[in-house]
Amino acid sequence: MSPPALPESCDVLVVGAGPAGSACATALARAGRDVVLVDAQAFPRDKVCGDGLIPDAHRALQRLGLAGEVMAAARSARHVGCIGPRGGRIDVPGRLAVLPRRMLDDIVKRGAERSGACFFAPWRFEAPLEDGGRVIGARLKQGDQRRALHARWTVLATGAVPQALLAAGMCERQTPSGIALRGYVHNPAMRGRIEALEVVWHKRLRKGYGWIFPCPDDTFNVGVGLAHSHAKGSDGHATMADVNLREMFAAFAEVYAPARELLAGGTWLGAMKGAPLRCSLDGAKLARPGLLVTGEAAGSTYAFTGEGIGKALETGLLAADALLADDIDDALMARYQTSIAALKPRFDLYERANRVNDHPWLADLLIWRANHSPRILRRMEGVLEETGNPGHLVSLRGLTKLFLPIP
Repeated sequence: MSPPALPESCDVLVVGAGPAGSACATALARAGRDVVLVDAQAFPRDKVCGDGLIPDAHRALQRLGLAGEVMAAARSARHVGCIGPRGGRIDVPGRLAVLPRRMLDDIVKRGAERSGACFFAPWRFEAPLEDGGRVIGARLKQGDQRRALHARWTVLATGAVPQALLAAGMCERQTPSGIALRGYVHNPAMRGRIEALEVVWHKRLRKGYGWIFPCPDDTFNVGVGLAHSHAKGSDGHATMADVNLREMFAAFAEVYAPARELLAGGTWLGAMKGAPLRCSLDGAKLARPGLLVTGEAAGSTYAFTGEGIGKALETGLLAADALLADDIDDALMARYQTSIAALKPRFDLYERANRVNDHPWLADLLIWRANHSPRILRRMEGVLEETGNPGHLVSLRGLTKLFLPIP
């Protein structure tokens, strides 16, 4: 039996079946909209990511009705372990889990299909269809085959690679905000040794960090990330910082003993892979008549931590909320832009918290004080739960308080 053919039209075309696109498609299909969800790759497929699910992701998955299915497959954790350059450590409690994106994204995509969205892959977005300046669908490509699919609205959830944004006239910054490199290592001997989501700062990892996150089946996601990897020079053009991620990863293994032990006694599952990050709700236009941009294409990753799954899900749901309001173009676009703008202050605070990546000694100070002050540990837990302000911890006032006598 041959697979169903791509239709000629639908209410909403969602391009990209990662967390943002699938969340958007799920909410729309549940509300009775005729939704077509396409992706450039067949599923399941790999995605470079730290794979960590922090509280905002848990909340979004609960709204989608997928939390139980995800947690049944994931590795649960109780803490984020923050490790400073001098070896100090603080375990920040939280609702946490780790599930490789190959599995997570497939669960969320299948949730969209169960809700009534029709999924087609591999179909790549080539260009928008337009009528009088309004987007009325998209030209899609599969090998040598091209199809036009008309839609009342199109949602781009195409991730950090900017080609679709460029084709749609929505890209304001081609270069990424950051870059990351990760791989999977199987090592049963580390069972019980690494139970938390471990994040490591060190002067040899300056402007970035290393991580080890425990996955199911004695496998560990291990990698390094670099914030602000592309900065504008005097000529106005953004260029990549003079950093070799593989050398940075080697330095991580040298300075952090658990990483060294993990790699020495483990087996690599495939090659290490790198990927760009688009952060801080920056670098793309959010809307034009007939089209919305969501997820990491809109910059939904936090700059300080590199966490993006939860906010990708959240922004995808906000896109669906706007579309379900059935407003005229201008009102619908304003509704969506306002909902994303409401998130922007928190992203800006994570930009401020990036000082820890720029100045790793701040991690030592925060960790030392948190180990001696339940109040500061509660504030760090609040940052994880999004009830606290990450920027306050490293603001001038916040730093001054850290130097005051411990209450």
